[in-house]
Amino acid sequence: MMQYLTALLRNGNHTLVVAGGDGEVRTFDRRGVADLFDLLTAEPQFLRGAIVADKVVGKGAAALMISGGVAEVHTDIISEDALALFAESNVRVTFDRQVPFIRNRTGTGCCPVEALCRDCATAAECLPRIRNFILNS
Repeated sequence: MMQYLTALLRNGNHTLVVAGGDGEVRTFDRRGVADLFDLLTAEPQFLRGAIVADKVVGKGAAALMISGGVAEVHTDIISEDALALFAESNVRVTFDRQVPFIRNRTGTGCCPVEALCRDCATAAECLPRIRNFILNS
């Protein structure tokens, strides 16, 4: 299943592909963590036990996936902080490249969500910060 999802991610030029716990496959195209946040808040049951292919996973995305009960994730790029957060969870993670942090869209510094979550010890601590960022952006 993961090979199918990663092929769909890359060939369709999507940012996120999720096979829900029920097996339904959905593709997403927004940047950042907006799609994951929407799934977690509007359809949390879809993430429970899901398999996810994502282009880039920072600590914020990791927190949303962990909070949603995702079972497995593969990403092209993952930050050190995201990997550390996943290490404290039951999520199976594979990736192509690990980086110290996720860069912002202009490439001039750290992604704002990654920066917001940097000093959080758990996924639960990240959630209010992500919610505030999404709702005020």
